[in-house]
Order: sequence, then structure tokens, then C-alpha cells
Amino acid sequence: MTQTASGLWDETLDADRFVPDAEADGLLVGAVDLHTHPGPSPFPRRMSILDAATDAATVGFRAIVCKSHHHSMQTDILALESAGLAETGVQAYGGIALNRTVGGLNPYAVELALRLGGRVVWFPTISSTAHLEFHQHNHHSGFPVAGIPLRDNEPISVVGDDGTLVPAAWDILSVIAGESAILNCGHLPADEIDVLVPAAVAAGVERIVVSHPDFIVGAAPERVGEWCRHGANVEHCLAMVVRDPSPVEKIAGFLGEAGVGHTIFSSDLGQKNNPLPVTAYRRMVRTLLDAGTAHDDIRAMVGGNAAQLLFP
Repeated sequence: MTQTASGLWDETLDADRFVPDAEADGLLVGAVDLHTHPGPSPFPRRMSILDAATDAATVGFRAIVCKSHHHSMQTDILALESAGLAETGVQAYGGIALNRTVGGLNPYAVELALRLGGRVVWFPTISSTAHLEFHQHNHHSGFPVAGIPLRDNEPISVVGDDGTLVPAAWDILSVIAGESAILNCGHLPADEIDVLVPAAVAAGVERIVVSHPDFIVGAAPERVGEWCRHGANVEHCLAMVVRDPSPVEKIAGFLGEAGVGHTIFSSDLGQKNNPLPVTAYRRMVRTLLDAGTAHDDIRAMVGGNAAQLLFP
């Protein structure tokens, strides 16, 4: 393995990237990361979109999805295609997160992002009621803080007073279904995901992802298993998993309920003072190998399952 041209690797954060691990690297060939956080962003980021793709290429990733909590990155990606992004050999996609900075539950913005080539629609993340509630009581969670002044974030719920999905959310689901895009439930509280997942299925959405169910979302493995039986997939974010002293045990309950076929590893990385995405993937793959996980299962969870969602 050679260092990326941009010199991204940091010996304090990515020290094990300098240690050969041919077995782990071999299992990452063709990997797909549905959840990277490059810049530009109001939040401090360690890497650009081009950096992220260049680093992913060092072990042969097939594709990455670039996420901003504040804007659609699909236009950034299109602008970079003639500036070296295409030459990395890694396919880069964007999407849109339905927070206040894009107008919240805005079907017009969703339609534009997807028809420009975006592939993922994240329902509210930093504007969700669960996110705002969590950070009122967890001021040292490590979640980034904007480096530019922004007005106060007002909460967004996808469920009305009658407990049903609001009309704007139904409109967005129809756009997602029509574009064969991925619906990510964002940082919605579990009670709202209980409503959103079956509604999405009823609307014809075939690609559904629930991210980090044990962070902000607040869903136990049994609840996640029920969503997966409706057709959802659970995304375990390596930003949190690899920090745990026992990463395999951390996800064991969820894996038992969802099964390998509905389980995805994504990085959720790119922030300042965090390892690079590929660093976290190598660590997780090595941990899974040491736990005796079958090679085919690892390939499915780091690439195969995500590829089935990303590529129509």
C-alpha cells in the first residue's frame, strides 16, 4: 500500500495503515461506503471529496457516497469529475439530507438532487427531534459543531399530530421510488421510523437503510429486526463501532436480528481528529477475521449488500 497523493494519512490516527494486511485489504476490493463525510461542510472535515475517493482507491473500493448534513453534494461531485475525480477509479455519488438548510421536507430539492445523479435521500439528521433532544443532554458526544454562524436549528418531524406520515414526506417517498434511490431514515427517532418504513414500502421504495440504530435513533435489536423484515437494511457506522473495545459484540444483537444479508458497514467518517474511512474499514475487517467471520459474509457487509442498493 502506498500513501495517497494528498498525504492524508496521520500517524496518530491512521498508524495501522502503514502495517501490511493483505488479507483485510483483499476483502475490501469492491467495497462500497454509503456514508462518508468529506468537505465542503460547515463542520470541520479532514478530507475533500477527491481525497476520499483517492484514499478509497488505495484498496480498490468500488464506490463511495458523500454526505453533507447541510447541502446536496451531488453538484460538488459533478464539478469535480473533470478535475481528477473520475481518474481515481472510484465512483462517487451524493444525495441530500432533509434538514433546515435545504428547506426541510422539500420534494423539489429531492427531485433535483436525484435527477442530477444523486442516489441517497437522508430524512432529517441534525434537524430531527431525536438529534436535537440527544444533544441537549449530551454536550460532549463528539458530534461536530459548525465553524460558521448559522441560525438556530428548528426540529422537523415526519409524523403529524394524528400519528401518520405528513403529506410532504409522502411526496418525497414517491420521488425516491420513481428514481429507484435509497431512503435513509437519518436521525429520526425510532417511533417515527416505525411509521416511515412501512409507508416507504407502501409507496414502492425498495431501498431502505437505518443508520446507527444505537446512536440517537434509540432502537433495540428486536425493533431493527422488525424493520429489516419489512425490507430495511441496518447500517453500522464504523466511526462508532471501531471505537468500542469489543466491536463484534457491539453489533452482535443487531446482526442476529437482521442477518448478514441486511447488514451494511459504512464509515460515517471524514471529520477532523478521526481516522480516515479506509483505516476504519481495515480495522473492522481485521476484527471480523480474528473473530472467525467467513470471508463471504465480510464481503457482503462491506460491499455486496451496499452495491445492491446503490446500483439500480
